[in-house]
Amino acid sequence: MLTRPETNRLVDRFGRTVDYLRISITDRCDFRCVYCMAEDMVFLPREHILSLEEIFTIAETFVGLGVKKIRITGGEPLVRKGVLELLKQISALSGLEELVITTNGSQLEHMAEDLYAAGVKRINISLDTLNPELFKTLTRTGDLVKVLAGIAKARQFGFKRIKINAVILKGRNHAEVVDLVRFAVKQDIDISFIEEMPLGMVNQHNRSEAYYSSELIKAELQRYFDLIPSLEKTGGPSNYFVLPGSTSKIGFISPHSANFCSTCNRVRLTAEGRLLLCLGNEHSVDLKAIMRTAPGDKALLRQTIIDAMVLKPEQHHFNIHEQPIILRHMNMTGG
Repeated sequence: MLTRPETNRLVDRFGRTVDYLRISITDRCDFRCVYCMAEDMVFLPREHILSLEEIFTIAETFVGLGVKKIRITGGEPLVRKGVLELLKQISALSGLEELVITTNGSQLEHMAEDLYAAGVKRINISLDTLNPELFKTLTRTGDLVKVLAGIAKARQFGFKRIKINAVILKGRNHAEVVDLVRFAVKQDIDISFIEEMPLGMVNQHNRSEAYYSSELIKAELQRYFDLIPSLEKTGGPSNYFVLPGSTSKIGFISPHSANFCSTCNRVRLTAEGRLLLCLGNEHSVDLKAIMRTAPGDKALLRQTIIDAMVLKPEQHHFNIHEQPIILRHMNMTGG
């Protein structure tokens, strides 16, 4: 493997600084969302998953290399036993500016207060519809009432911000974008609309036919709202707009229609310990193998992460009209 000089920053060969790490702490989830995983998903054996101690060591190493933001994802991260203690440990790392989490909301009603106490600054909640029947169809197992109760509970605490993430599919939930924005505004939270990413094989819809671009969503919203471009960024790929008289931001994540690779500052750690350099490519390094072959060798782990930056590709090459070349599902990758 090519090596880079010893450094306290992570910079790829295209000059992009990596200061944002997304960590999937489990591939397991209590939902089975149609765009995320197969209905009969087979989850990884426990020994194939990083331990909480291994996850913390990797997080600590990344923060030492200049990472300022860590997002905890899954699967559904809140079903992982010991997650709250892990969050406390990561949030206490010197140099980390923000610990955030993405969740389906199913556990928020009884965990929101503990998440706040653990040092989580912001919460993203996956919510694609406000229709209970459609919610059940899209998630296969989810309960909309429980998720809405979780959002209400989370709003009682002092999180820096709460945001909804909505994957929009033509013919499924595209007619709800206005209602979703109205809900977000009423709840004083943000919302991002996401174009579906072609990861893993799905059998309940044709991705080409279900594709609904950010521009179509934006055009529909502009019939009802004044969308004012915002310069604010949260470290992720969303392009935000604000509404007059509201504190809510409307974001668009557009991996197909408005490729954002040139400003990518992110890498991902999968639940099985692969450092994934790009969501839409298989360029990766097995950090679990490094840690289990040379336990306690933090210098080797650090240098392996530095060296991995030369593998980060310039961009992804998603094609919604073809079978996916990336066969891993989103729950394996980290949402």
